[in-house]
Amino acid sequence: MRKRKNVGRVETRKLWDEDPVKIPLQKSRKRALVLSTVILFCFAVVSLRLVNLMVFDHDKLSRRAAQQYIREKILQPQRGMIWDRRMKEMAANVESNSLYAVPSAIENTRDLTRELAPLTRISSKKLNMALLRKKHKDFIWLERKMDRETSLEVRKLLDKMGYDAVGLLPEAKRYYPKGRTGSHLLGFTNIDNSGIAGLELTYNEYLKGEVRNVSVGTDARGNRLSSSIKEAVSGNNLILTIDEGIQYIVERELTDAMAEWQAKAAVAIMMNPMTGEILAMANRPTYDPNAAGKSRDYARRNRAITDLFEPGSTLKTVLAAAALEEGIVRPHDKFDVSKGYIVVGGKPIRDTHRNEILTFQEIIQRSSNVGAVQVGLKLGKEKYYQYVRKFGFGEKTEIDYPGEVRGILRRPDAWSGTSLAALSIGQEIGVTPLQVLRAYAAIANGGALMKPYIVSDIISPEGKIVKSVKPHIERQVVSGRTASTVKDILKMVVEEGGTAKRAYIEGNLVAGKTGTAQIFDHKAGQYSKDKFISSFVGFVPADSPRIALIVVVYEPEGDSYGGIVAAPVFRKIIEHTFSYMNVPMERDENQIILVNKTR
Repeated sequence: MRKRKNVGRVETRKLWDEDPVKIPLQKSRKRALVLSTVILFCFAVVSLRLVNLMVFDHDKLSRRAAQQYIREKILQPQRGMIWDRRMKEMAANVESNSLYAVPSAIENTRDLTRELAPLTRISSKKLNMALLRKKHKDFIWLERKMDRETSLEVRKLLDKMGYDAVGLLPEAKRYYPKGRTGSHLLGFTNIDNSGIAGLELTYNEYLKGEVRNVSVGTDARGNRLSSSIKEAVSGNNLILTIDEGIQYIVERELTDAMAEWQAKAAVAIMMNPMTGEILAMANRPTYDPNAAGKSRDYARRNRAITDLFEPGSTLKTVLAAAALEEGIVRPHDKFDVSKGYIVVGGKPIRDTHRNEILTFQEIIQRSSNVGAVQVGLKLGKEKYYQYVRKFGFGEKTEIDYPGEVRGILRRPDAWSGTSLAALSIGQEIGVTPLQVLRAYAAIANGGALMKPYIVSDIISPEGKIVKSVKPHIERQVVSGRTASTVKDILKMVVEEGGTAKRAYIEGNLVAGKTGTAQIFDHKAGQYSKDKFISSFVGFVPADSPRIALIVVVYEPEGDSYGGIVAAPVFRKIIEHTFSYMNVPMERDENQIILVNKTR
Protein backbone atom coordinates (compact mmCIF):
# COMPACT_ATOMS: atom_id res chain seq x y z
CA MET A 1 0.00 0.00 0.00
CA ARG A 2 2.79 2.35 0.82
CA LYS A 3 4.42 1.68 -2.50
CA ARG A 4 1.42 2.80 -4.53
CA LYS A 5 1.20 5.99 -2.49
CA ASN A 6 4.74 6.91 -3.52
CA VAL A 7 3.95 6.37 -7.19
CA GLY A 8 0.93 8.49 -6.93
CA ARG A 9 2.92 11.26 -5.36
CA VAL A 10 5.48 11.20 -8.12
CA GLU A 11 2.87 11.42 -10.90
CA THR A 12 1.00 14.04 -8.97
CA ARG A 13 4.20 16.05 -8.65
CA LYS A 14 4.86 15.83 -12.45
CA LEU A 15 1.39 16.96 -13.31
CA TRP A 16 1.68 19.77 -10.83
CA ASP A 17 5.02 20.88 -12.33
CA GLU A 18 3.39 21.41 -15.81
CA ASP A 19 1.76 24.86 -15.30
CA PRO A 20 -1.55 25.10 -17.22
CA VAL A 21 -0.86 28.81 -17.91
CA LYS A 22 2.45 28.11 -19.66
CA ILE A 23 1.07 25.63 -22.20
CA PRO A 24 -0.97 28.12 -24.37
CA LEU A 25 1.88 30.68 -24.14
CA GLN A 26 4.31 28.24 -25.71
CA LYS A 27 1.89 27.52 -28.53
CA SER A 28 1.50 31.25 -29.18
CA ARG A 29 5.22 31.66 -29.47
CA LYS A 30 5.40 28.93 -32.07
CA ARG A 31 2.64 30.51 -34.10
CA ALA A 32 4.33 33.94 -33.87
CA LEU A 33 7.60 32.46 -35.02
CA VAL A 34 5.97 30.82 -38.01
CA LEU A 35 4.01 33.97 -38.86
CA SER A 36 7.05 36.18 -38.52
CA THR A 37 9.01 33.87 -40.75
CA VAL A 38 6.30 33.99 -43.40
CA ILE A 39 6.06 37.78 -43.16
CA LEU A 40 9.81 38.22 -43.35
CA PHE A 41 9.97 35.89 -46.33
CA CYS A 42 7.22 37.77 -48.13
CA PHE A 43 8.86 41.09 -47.31
CA ALA A 44 12.17 39.77 -48.62
CA VAL A 45 10.51 38.64 -51.84
CA VAL A 46 8.78 42.00 -52.28
CA SER A 47 11.99 43.85 -51.45
CA LEU A 48 13.96 41.84 -53.95
CA ARG A 49 11.29 42.51 -56.55
CA LEU A 50 11.33 46.21 -55.80
CA VAL A 51 15.11 46.30 -56.01
CA ASN A 52 14.92 44.49 -59.32
CA LEU A 53 12.28 46.88 -60.67
CA MET A 54 13.81 50.07 -59.29
CA VAL A 55 17.46 49.34 -59.96
CA PHE A 56 18.00 46.71 -62.59
CA ASP A 57 14.88 47.29 -64.74
CA HIS A 58 14.58 51.02 -64.08
CA ASP A 59 15.65 52.28 -67.50
CA LYS A 60 13.59 49.74 -69.42
CA LEU A 61 10.46 50.38 -67.39
CA SER A 62 10.91 54.15 -67.57
CA ARG A 63 11.02 53.97 -71.33
CA ARG A 64 7.93 51.75 -71.37
CA ALA A 65 6.09 54.13 -69.05
CA ALA A 66 7.02 57.07 -71.22
CA GLN A 67 5.74 55.25 -74.26
CA GLN A 68 2.48 54.52 -72.48
CA TYR A 69 1.87 57.86 -70.83
CA ILE A 70 4.00 60.45 -72.65
CA ARG A 71 3.90 61.10 -76.39
CA GLU A 72 6.86 63.08 -77.68
CA LYS A 73 7.30 64.86 -81.01
CA ILE A 74 10.19 66.99 -82.23
CA LEU A 75 9.14 70.51 -83.17
CA GLN A 76 11.28 73.01 -85.01
CA PRO A 77 12.24 76.27 -83.25
CA GLN A 78 11.70 79.76 -84.56
CA ARG A 79 13.79 80.09 -87.71
CA GLY A 80 15.99 83.16 -87.97
CA MET A 81 14.73 86.27 -89.75
CA ILE A 82 16.12 87.59 -93.04
CA TRP A 83 16.30 91.36 -93.51
CA ASP A 84 17.49 93.53 -96.38
CA ARG A 85 20.20 96.15 -95.90
CA ARG A 86 17.58 98.64 -94.60
CA MET A 87 16.23 96.07 -92.08
CA LYS A 88 13.06 95.36 -94.04
CA GLU A 89 11.69 91.87 -93.49
CA MET A 90 12.34 89.50 -96.39
CA ALA A 91 11.68 86.23 -94.55
CA ALA A 92 9.83 85.84 -91.26
CA ASN A 93 7.74 83.35 -89.27
CA VAL A 94 4.05 83.17 -88.51
CA GLU A 95 2.38 80.95 -85.93
CA SER A 96 0.28 78.12 -87.27
CA ASN A 97 -1.26 74.93 -85.89
CA SER A 98 -0.60 71.36 -86.91
CA LEU A 99 -3.05 68.49 -86.44
CA TYR A 100 -1.73 65.35 -84.72
CA ALA A 101 -3.23 62.05 -83.63
CA VAL A 102 -2.43 59.13 -81.30
CA PRO A 103 -3.59 56.17 -83.45
CA SER A 104 -3.12 53.63 -80.67
CA ALA A 105 -5.78 55.42 -78.60
CA ILE A 106 -8.40 55.77 -81.36
CA GLU A 107 -11.04 53.07 -81.58
CA ASN A 108 -13.38 54.36 -84.28
CA THR A 109 -11.22 55.90 -86.99
CA ARG A 110 -13.95 56.02 -89.61
CA ASP A 111 -16.22 58.42 -87.71
CA LEU A 112 -13.29 60.64 -86.82
CA THR A 113 -11.93 60.91 -90.35
CA ARG A 114 -15.39 61.51 -91.78
CA GLU A 115 -15.70 64.61 -89.61
CA LEU A 116 -12.12 65.85 -90.11
CA ALA A 117 -11.77 65.38 -93.87
CA PRO A 118 -13.89 68.40 -94.95
CA LEU A 119 -11.65 70.68 -92.89
CA THR A 120 -8.35 69.35 -94.23
CA ARG A 121 -6.73 68.93 -97.63
CA ILE A 122 -6.86 65.14 -97.22
CA SER A 123 -9.74 62.85 -98.15
CA SER A 124 -11.56 60.80 -95.51
CA LYS A 125 -10.24 57.61 -97.10
CA LYS A 126 -6.61 58.70 -96.93
CA LEU A 127 -6.98 59.91 -93.35
CA ASN A 128 -8.53 56.63 -92.31
CA MET A 129 -5.81 54.61 -94.03
CA ALA A 130 -3.11 56.69 -92.36
CA LEU A 131 -4.58 55.97 -88.93
CA LEU A 132 -5.10 52.26 -89.59
CA ARG A 133 -1.61 51.71 -91.06
CA LYS A 134 -0.06 53.25 -87.96
CA LYS A 135 -2.51 51.81 -85.45
CA HIS A 136 0.27 50.99 -82.98
CA LYS A 137 1.97 54.37 -83.26
CA ASP A 138 1.80 56.84 -80.40
CA PHE A 139 2.12 60.01 -82.50
CA ILE A 140 1.57 60.96 -86.14
CA TRP A 141 0.92 64.19 -87.99
CA LEU A 142 -2.34 64.38 -89.90
CA GLU A 143 -1.80 67.84 -91.42
CA ARG A 144 0.98 70.33 -90.91
CA LYS A 145 0.83 74.10 -90.55
CA MET A 146 -2.78 74.82 -91.34
CA ASP A 147 -3.97 78.37 -91.91
CA ARG A 148 -5.63 80.20 -89.03
CA GLU A 149 -9.20 79.77 -90.24
CA THR A 150 -8.84 76.02 -90.76
CA SER A 151 -7.21 75.44 -87.38
CA LEU A 152 -10.04 77.33 -85.65
CA GLU A 153 -12.62 75.13 -87.35
CA VAL A 154 -10.69 71.98 -86.44
CA ARG A 155 -10.42 73.09 -82.82
CA LYS A 156 -14.20 73.65 -82.62
CA LEU A 157 -14.83 70.19 -84.06
CA LEU A 158 -12.46 68.47 -81.63
CA ASP A 159 -14.01 70.26 -78.65
CA LYS A 160 -17.47 69.29 -79.86
CA MET A 161 -16.63 65.63 -80.45
CA GLY A 162 -14.48 65.29 -77.35
CA TYR A 163 -11.57 63.53 -79.04
CA ASP A 164 -8.59 63.51 -76.70
CA ALA A 165 -6.42 61.38 -78.99
CA VAL A 166 -6.43 64.12 -81.64
CA GLY A 167 -5.22 67.65 -81.06
CA LEU A 168 -3.47 70.75 -82.32
CA LEU A 169 0.10 71.79 -81.62
CA PRO A 170 1.58 75.22 -82.45
CA GLU A 171 4.36 75.39 -85.04
CA ALA A 172 6.22 78.22 -86.75
CA LYS A 173 5.58 78.56 -90.47
CA ARG A 174 8.01 80.30 -92.84
CA TYR A 175 6.54 83.40 -94.44
CA TYR A 176 7.88 85.71 -97.14
CA PRO A 177 6.13 89.09 -96.72
CA LYS A 178 7.34 90.48 -100.06
CA GLY A 179 5.89 87.59 -102.02
CA ARG A 180 7.71 87.11 -105.32
CA THR A 181 10.20 89.92 -104.70
CA GLY A 182 13.63 88.42 -104.15
CA SER A 183 12.29 84.87 -104.39
CA HIS A 184 15.27 83.46 -106.33
CA LEU A 185 17.67 84.91 -103.78
CA LEU A 186 15.81 83.88 -100.66
CA GLY A 187 14.83 80.39 -101.76
CA PHE A 188 12.39 78.51 -99.54
CA THR A 189 12.05 75.86 -96.83
CA ASN A 190 10.28 72.52 -96.56
CA ILE A 191 7.44 71.64 -94.18
CA ASP A 192 9.92 71.21 -91.31
CA ASN A 193 11.36 74.70 -91.88
CA SER A 194 14.62 73.33 -93.24
CA GLY A 195 16.15 75.35 -96.10
CA ILE A 196 16.18 73.57 -99.45
CA ALA A 197 16.91 76.40 -101.90
CA GLY A 198 18.61 79.80 -102.10
CA LEU A 199 19.95 81.58 -99.05
CA GLU A 200 17.63 79.48 -96.90
CA LEU A 201 19.77 76.50 -97.93
CA THR A 202 23.19 78.17 -97.86
CA TYR A 203 22.69 79.55 -94.35
CA ASN A 204 20.45 76.79 -93.00
CA GLU A 205 22.82 75.89 -90.15
CA TYR A 206 22.74 79.50 -88.93
CA LEU A 207 19.00 80.00 -89.43
CA LYS A 208 17.49 76.77 -88.14
CA GLY A 209 18.02 77.21 -84.38
CA GLU A 210 18.07 74.40 -81.80
CA VAL A 211 15.39 71.71 -81.73
CA ARG A 212 13.33 70.88 -78.63
CA ASN A 213 10.71 68.17 -77.92
CA VAL A 214 6.99 68.48 -77.26
CA SER A 215 5.63 66.10 -74.57
CA VAL A 216 1.96 65.14 -74.57
CA GLY A 217 0.88 63.50 -71.27
CA THR A 218 -1.87 60.83 -71.33
CA ASP A 219 -3.62 58.63 -68.79
CA ALA A 220 -3.77 54.80 -68.87
CA ARG A 221 -6.55 54.90 -71.44
CA GLY A 222 -4.62 57.22 -73.75
CA ASN A 223 -6.65 60.32 -72.89
CA ARG A 224 -4.65 63.53 -73.17
CA LEU A 225 -3.90 65.11 -69.82
CA SER A 226 -1.56 67.97 -70.66
CA SER A 227 0.96 69.28 -73.16
CA SER A 228 4.29 70.88 -72.31
CA ILE A 229 6.35 72.69 -74.89
CA LYS A 230 9.93 73.41 -73.96
CA GLU A 231 11.28 76.69 -75.19
CA ALA A 232 13.42 76.17 -78.32
CA VAL A 233 16.49 78.21 -79.17
CA SER A 234 15.73 80.53 -82.07
CA GLY A 235 17.97 80.66 -85.12
CA ASN A 236 20.32 83.47 -86.08
CA ASN A 237 19.19 86.31 -88.32
CA LEU A 238 20.63 87.41 -91.67
CA ILE A 239 21.18 90.94 -92.94
CA LEU A 240 21.50 91.06 -96.71
CA THR A 241 23.35 93.42 -99.02
CA ILE A 242 20.13 93.46 -101.07
CA ASP A 243 17.97 96.58 -101.08
CA GLU A 244 14.34 95.54 -101.27
CA GLY A 245 13.38 98.79 -102.99
CA ILE A 246 15.98 98.32 -105.73
CA GLN A 247 15.09 94.64 -106.03
CA TYR A 248 11.48 95.64 -106.69
CA ILE A 249 12.54 98.15 -109.37
CA VAL A 250 14.73 95.60 -111.15
CA GLU A 251 12.03 92.93 -111.12
CA ARG A 252 9.37 95.33 -112.35
CA GLU A 253 11.48 96.40 -115.34
CA LEU A 254 12.35 92.79 -116.16
CA THR A 255 8.65 91.92 -116.16
CA ASP A 256 7.94 94.75 -118.61
CA ALA A 257 10.83 93.68 -120.85
CA MET A 258 9.59 90.08 -120.91
CA ALA A 259 6.16 91.28 -122.00
CA GLU A 260 7.50 93.72 -124.60
CA TRP A 261 9.85 91.26 -126.29
CA GLN A 262 7.95 88.03 -125.59
CA ALA A 263 11.22 86.64 -124.28
CA LYS A 264 11.82 83.18 -122.90
CA ALA A 265 13.63 84.49 -119.82
CA ALA A 266 15.48 87.51 -118.43
CA VAL A 267 18.13 88.20 -115.78
CA ALA A 268 19.42 91.34 -114.10
CA ILE A 269 22.08 91.73 -111.41
CA MET A 270 23.13 94.94 -109.68
CA MET A 271 26.38 95.19 -107.75
CA ASN A 272 28.37 97.79 -105.88
CA PRO A 273 31.58 97.58 -107.97
CA MET A 274 33.72 98.91 -105.14
CA THR A 275 32.74 96.27 -102.58
CA GLY A 276 31.21 93.30 -104.43
CA GLU A 277 27.89 93.70 -102.57
CA ILE A 278 24.92 92.43 -104.55
CA LEU A 279 22.20 95.08 -104.43
CA ALA A 280 19.68 93.16 -106.53
CA MET A 281 19.47 89.87 -108.40
CA ALA A 282 16.33 89.07 -110.38
CA ASN A 283 15.03 86.43 -112.76
CA ARG A 284 12.04 86.05 -114.98
CA PRO A 285 10.04 83.81 -114.97
CA THR A 286 9.59 83.82 -111.23
CA TYR A 287 7.57 82.18 -108.44
CA ASP A 288 6.09 82.81 -104.99
CA PRO A 289 8.22 81.19 -102.24
CA ASN A 290 5.12 81.04 -100.02
CA ALA A 291 3.78 78.44 -102.45
CA ALA A 292 6.99 77.06 -103.94
CA GLY A 293 5.50 73.59 -104.37
CA LYS A 294 3.01 74.93 -106.89
CA SER A 295 5.74 76.33 -109.17
CA ARG A 296 7.81 74.60 -111.82
CA ASP A 297 11.54 74.00 -111.78
CA TYR A 298 12.31 76.39 -114.63
CA ALA A 299 10.56 79.23 -112.76
CA ARG A 300 12.64 78.64 -109.61
CA ARG A 301 16.01 78.50 -111.40
CA ASN A 302 18.40 81.36 -110.63
CA ARG A 303 19.84 81.81 -114.12
CA ALA A 304 22.14 84.56 -112.85
CA ILE A 305 24.54 81.93 -111.52
CA THR A 306 23.33 78.57 -112.82
CA ASP A 307 22.84 79.09 -116.57
CA LEU A 308 25.64 79.47 -119.08
CA PHE A 309 25.54 81.54 -122.27
CA GLU A 310 28.02 82.86 -124.78
CA PRO A 311 28.64 86.52 -123.88
CA GLY A 312 29.19 87.72 -127.41
CA SER A 313 30.52 91.26 -127.73
CA THR A 314 30.50 91.97 -124.00
CA LEU A 315 33.71 89.90 -123.85
CA LYS A 316 35.43 92.43 -126.15
CA THR A 317 35.99 94.59 -123.10
CA VAL A 318 38.23 91.89 -121.62
CA LEU A 319 40.05 91.69 -124.96
CA ALA A 320 40.54 95.47 -124.91
CA ALA A 321 41.88 95.46 -121.35
CA ALA A 322 44.30 92.64 -122.14
CA ALA A 323 45.60 94.30 -125.31
CA LEU A 324 46.11 97.66 -123.57
CA GLU A 325 47.73 96.08 -120.50
CA GLU A 326 50.17 94.16 -122.69
CA GLY A 327 50.93 97.28 -124.69
CA ILE A 328 50.21 95.76 -128.09
CA VAL A 329 47.72 98.52 -128.98
CA ARG A 330 46.95 102.12 -128.11
CA PRO A 331 43.52 103.73 -128.16
CA HIS A 332 44.09 105.58 -131.44
CA ASP A 333 45.82 102.78 -133.36
CA LYS A 334 44.02 102.19 -136.67
CA PHE A 335 42.73 98.96 -138.18
CA ASP A 336 41.40 98.33 -141.67
CA VAL A 337 38.03 96.58 -141.47
CA SER A 338 36.77 97.77 -144.85
CA LYS A 339 36.22 94.28 -146.28
CA GLY A 340 33.53 93.65 -143.74
CA TYR A 341 34.86 90.17 -142.99
CA ILE A 342 38.02 88.31 -142.04
CA VAL A 343 38.85 84.66 -142.76
CA VAL A 344 40.41 82.62 -139.95
CA GLY A 345 40.98 78.88 -140.21
CA GLY A 346 39.05 78.82 -143.46
CA LYS A 347 35.94 80.38 -141.88
CA PRO A 348 34.77 83.96 -142.50
CA ILE A 349 33.85 86.17 -139.56
CA ARG A 350 31.70 89.15 -140.55
CA ASP A 351 30.70 92.54 -139.20
CA THR A 352 27.05 93.35 -138.74
CA HIS A 353 27.61 96.85 -140.15
CA ARG A 354 30.18 97.84 -142.78
CA ASN A 355 33.04 100.10 -141.65
CA GLU A 356 36.22 101.44 -143.24
CA ILE A 357 39.20 102.39 -141.06
CA LEU A 358 38.57 102.21 -137.31
CA THR A 359 40.72 103.14 -134.36
CA PHE A 360 41.09 100.61 -131.59
CA GLN A 361 38.62 102.47 -129.39
CA GLU A 362 36.15 102.68 -132.27
CA ILE A 363 36.38 98.90 -132.71
CA ILE A 364 34.96 98.56 -129.18
CA GLN A 365 32.54 101.47 -129.59
CA ARG A 366 31.00 100.05 -132.77
CA SER A 367 31.53 96.43 -131.76
CA SER A 368 33.40 95.43 -134.90
CA ASN A 369 33.97 91.69 -135.08
CA VAL A 370 36.60 92.05 -137.79
CA GLY A 371 38.57 94.57 -135.73
CA ALA A 372 38.27 92.47 -132.55
CA VAL A 373 39.64 89.40 -134.34
CA GLN A 374 42.63 91.40 -135.60
CA VAL A 375 43.38 92.55 -132.04
CA GLY A 376 42.98 89.00 -130.73
CA LEU A 377 45.41 87.62 -133.31
CA LYS A 378 47.98 90.25 -132.29
CA LEU A 379 47.55 89.39 -128.61
CA GLY A 380 47.91 85.63 -129.12
CA LYS A 381 46.00 82.76 -127.56
CA GLU A 382 48.23 82.24 -124.51
CA LYS A 383 48.07 85.87 -123.40
CA TYR A 384 44.38 86.20 -124.13
CA TYR A 385 43.56 83.02 -122.22
CA GLN A 386 45.52 84.27 -119.20
CA TYR A 387 43.51 87.50 -119.06
CA VAL A 388 40.17 85.79 -119.55
CA ARG A 389 41.06 83.60 -116.58
CA LYS A 390 42.30 86.56 -114.53
CA PHE A 391 38.98 88.32 -115.06
CA GLY A 392 37.26 85.35 -113.41
CA PHE A 393 35.92 83.30 -116.31
CA GLY A 394 36.14 79.53 -116.10
CA GLU A 395 35.98 79.63 -112.29
CA LYS A 396 33.30 80.13 -109.66
CA THR A 397 32.91 83.56 -108.13
CA GLU A 398 32.37 81.75 -104.77
CA ILE A 399 29.30 83.85 -104.05
CA ASP A 400 27.39 82.71 -100.96
CA TYR A 401 24.63 81.03 -102.91
CA PRO A 402 24.13 77.35 -103.82
CA GLY A 403 24.30 75.90 -107.31
CA GLU A 404 26.84 78.23 -108.91
CA VAL A 405 28.50 76.80 -112.03
CA ARG A 406 32.10 77.24 -113.07
CA GLY A 407 31.53 78.02 -116.71
CA ILE A 408 33.31 76.71 -119.77
CA LEU A 409 36.77 77.90 -120.80
CA ARG A 410 39.02 75.42 -122.57
CA ARG A 411 42.78 75.61 -122.27
CA PRO A 412 44.66 76.89 -125.33
CA ASP A 413 46.09 73.45 -126.12
CA ALA A 414 42.49 72.29 -126.77
CA TRP A 415 41.67 75.20 -129.10
CA SER A 416 41.06 74.73 -132.81
CA GLY A 417 42.38 76.95 -135.56
CA THR A 418 39.37 79.26 -135.18
CA SER A 419 39.11 79.33 -131.38
CA LEU A 420 41.18 82.47 -130.83
CA ALA A 421 39.08 84.39 -133.35
CA ALA A 422 35.85 82.99 -131.90
CA LEU A 423 36.86 83.85 -128.35
CA SER A 424 37.76 87.39 -129.47
CA ILE A 425 34.09 87.97 -130.28
CA GLY A 426 32.72 86.10 -127.28
CA GLN A 427 32.09 82.65 -128.71
CA GLU A 428 33.35 79.18 -127.69
CA ILE A 429 33.06 80.13 -124.01
CA GLY A 430 30.31 79.59 -121.45
CA VAL A 431 29.77 82.24 -118.78
CA THR A 432 27.19 83.25 -116.20
CA PRO A 433 25.70 86.77 -115.99
CA LEU A 434 27.39 87.18 -112.60
CA GLN A 435 30.83 86.42 -114.04
CA VAL A 436 30.36 89.07 -116.74
CA LEU A 437 29.18 91.66 -114.21
CA ARG A 438 32.14 90.98 -111.90
CA ALA A 439 34.57 91.49 -114.79
CA TYR A 440 33.03 94.89 -115.58
CA ALA A 441 33.06 95.84 -111.90
CA ALA A 442 36.83 95.29 -112.01
CA ILE A 443 37.10 97.87 -114.80
CA ALA A 444 34.87 100.24 -112.82
CA ASN A 445 36.88 100.10 -109.59
CA GLY A 446 40.36 100.38 -111.07
CA GLY A 447 41.25 96.79 -111.90
CA ALA A 448 40.41 94.82 -108.72
CA LEU A 449 38.40 91.62 -109.07
CA MET A 450 35.99 91.57 -106.10
CA LYS A 451 34.34 88.58 -104.47
CA PRO A 452 30.55 89.08 -104.69
CA TYR A 453 28.41 88.43 -101.62
CA ILE A 454 24.76 88.66 -100.56
CA VAL A 455 24.82 88.31 -96.75
CA SER A 456 26.66 91.05 -94.89
CA ASP A 457 25.98 90.05 -91.27
CA ILE A 458 24.72 87.15 -89.21
CA ILE A 459 23.07 88.30 -85.96
CA SER A 460 22.25 86.13 -82.93
CA PRO A 461 18.75 86.21 -81.36
CA GLU A 462 20.26 88.42 -78.64
CA GLY A 463 21.48 90.93 -81.22
CA LYS A 464 25.17 90.00 -81.17
CA ILE A 465 27.18 89.76 -84.41
CA VAL A 466 27.97 86.11 -85.10
CA LYS A 467 29.69 86.75 -88.42
CA SER A 468 30.34 89.84 -90.51
CA VAL A 469 31.45 89.80 -94.15
CA LYS A 470 33.81 92.45 -95.47
CA PRO A 471 34.73 93.31 -99.09
CA HIS A 472 37.42 91.02 -100.42
CA ILE A 473 39.72 91.60 -103.39
CA GLU A 474 40.48 88.34 -105.19
CA ARG A 475 43.27 89.83 -107.29
CA GLN A 476 44.35 92.81 -109.35
CA VAL A 477 43.61 91.94 -112.98
CA VAL A 478 44.86 95.09 -114.74
CA SER A 479 46.46 98.34 -113.67
CA GLY A 480 44.43 101.36 -112.68
CA ARG A 481 45.69 103.16 -115.78
CA THR A 482 44.46 100.41 -118.11
CA ALA A 483 41.11 100.26 -116.30
CA SER A 484 40.71 104.04 -116.70
CA THR A 485 41.46 103.86 -120.45
CA VAL A 486 38.96 101.03 -120.96
CA LYS A 487 36.41 103.00 -118.96
CA ASP A 488 36.80 105.97 -121.33
CA ILE A 489 36.30 103.67 -124.32
CA LEU A 490 33.16 102.17 -122.77
CA LYS A 491 31.73 105.66 -122.35
CA MET A 492 31.90 106.05 -126.13
CA VAL A 493 29.64 103.00 -126.58
CA VAL A 494 26.71 104.97 -125.15
CA GLU A 495 27.46 108.14 -127.12
CA GLU A 496 26.61 109.01 -130.71
CA GLY A 497 28.14 106.42 -133.02
CA GLY A 498 28.09 103.70 -130.36
CA THR A 499 25.90 100.60 -130.19
CA ALA A 500 24.11 101.53 -126.96
CA LYS A 501 22.71 105.02 -127.41
CA ARG A 502 19.50 103.79 -125.77
CA ALA A 503 21.39 103.24 -122.52
CA TYR A 504 22.16 106.96 -122.32
CA ILE A 505 21.07 108.55 -119.02
CA GLU A 506 20.59 112.28 -118.81
CA GLY A 507 22.78 113.83 -116.17
CA ASN A 508 25.01 110.81 -115.59
CA LEU A 509 27.70 109.28 -117.77
CA VAL A 510 27.27 105.59 -118.56
CA ALA A 511 30.08 103.20 -119.43
CA GLY A 512 29.08 99.85 -120.85
CA LYS A 513 28.95 97.37 -123.69
CA THR A 514 26.27 95.60 -125.71
CA GLY A 515 26.17 91.92 -126.49
CA THR A 516 24.22 90.03 -129.13
CA ALA A 517 25.00 86.34 -129.07
CA GLN A 518 23.62 83.61 -131.28
CA ILE A 519 22.44 80.52 -129.44
CA PHE A 520 24.26 77.37 -130.48
CA ASP A 521 21.87 74.67 -131.66
CA HIS A 522 23.44 71.41 -130.48
CA LYS A 523 21.04 69.27 -132.50
CA ALA A 524 21.85 71.05 -135.75
CA GLY A 525 25.53 71.46 -134.81
CA GLN A 526 25.55 75.15 -135.71
CA TYR A 527 24.51 78.57 -134.45
CA SER A 528 20.81 79.34 -134.71
CA LYS A 529 19.79 82.01 -137.20
CA ASP A 530 16.74 83.17 -135.25
CA LYS A 531 17.52 82.62 -131.55
CA PHE A 532 19.67 85.16 -129.73
CA ILE A 533 20.63 86.35 -126.28
CA SER A 534 20.65 90.14 -125.95
CA SER A 535 22.62 91.84 -123.17
CA PHE A 536 23.99 95.09 -121.87
CA VAL A 537 26.44 95.50 -118.99
CA GLY A 538 27.89 98.69 -117.60
CA PHE A 539 28.38 101.00 -114.64
CA VAL A 540 27.16 104.43 -113.54
CA PRO A 541 28.28 107.18 -112.92
CA ALA A 542 31.13 106.28 -115.21
CA ASP A 543 33.79 108.45 -113.52
CA SER A 544 32.84 107.53 -109.94
CA PRO A 545 30.85 104.29 -110.24
CA ARG A 546 28.28 103.45 -107.61
CA ILE A 547 26.39 100.79 -109.51
CA ALA A 548 27.34 98.03 -111.95
CA LEU A 549 24.44 96.36 -113.72
CA ILE A 550 23.93 93.61 -116.26
CA VAL A 551 20.70 92.88 -118.14
CA VAL A 552 20.34 89.67 -120.17
CA VAL A 553 17.25 88.86 -122.24
CA TYR A 554 16.94 85.33 -123.60
CA GLU A 555 15.40 84.76 -127.03
CA PRO A 556 13.56 88.04 -127.57
CA GLU A 557 11.16 88.25 -130.52
CA GLY A 558 11.08 91.11 -132.98
CA ASP A 559 14.69 92.19 -132.50
CA SER A 560 17.88 90.75 -131.08
CA TYR A 561 20.45 93.53 -130.72
CA GLY A 562 21.60 94.19 -127.17
CA GLY A 563 21.54 97.93 -127.85
CA ILE A 564 17.83 97.77 -128.74
CA VAL A 565 16.52 95.07 -126.38
CA ALA A 566 18.67 95.18 -123.22
CA ALA A 567 20.11 98.74 -123.18
CA PRO A 568 16.72 100.47 -122.57
CA VAL A 569 16.01 98.12 -119.67
CA PHE A 570 19.40 99.07 -118.20
CA ARG A 571 18.57 102.78 -118.54
CA LYS A 572 15.15 102.47 -116.88
CA ILE A 573 16.51 100.47 -113.96
CA ILE A 574 19.31 102.97 -113.34
CA GLU A 575 17.05 106.02 -113.63
CA HIS A 576 14.53 104.66 -111.14
CA THR A 577 17.26 103.40 -108.83
CA PHE A 578 19.07 106.76 -108.77
CA SER A 579 15.77 108.47 -108.00
CA TYR A 580 15.16 105.97 -105.18
CA MET A 581 18.71 106.48 -103.83
CA ASN A 582 18.64 110.28 -104.31
CA VAL A 583 21.82 110.13 -106.37
CA PRO A 584 22.55 113.62 -107.78
CA MET A 585 23.27 114.23 -111.45
CA GLU A 586 26.92 113.92 -112.34
CA ARG A 587 26.62 116.76 -114.84
CA ASP A 588 24.08 119.42 -115.86
CA GLU A 589 22.95 118.78 -119.44
CA ASN A 590 21.84 122.41 -119.92
CA GLN A 591 25.32 123.71 -119.03
CA ILE A 592 26.90 121.25 -121.47
CA ILE A 593 24.64 122.46 -124.29
CA LEU A 594 25.42 126.09 -123.42
CA VAL A 595 29.17 125.44 -123.48
CA ASN A 596 28.93 123.71 -126.84
CA LYS A 597 27.00 126.66 -128.32
CA THR A 598 29.58 129.21 -127.11
CA ARG A 599 32.30 127.18 -128.75
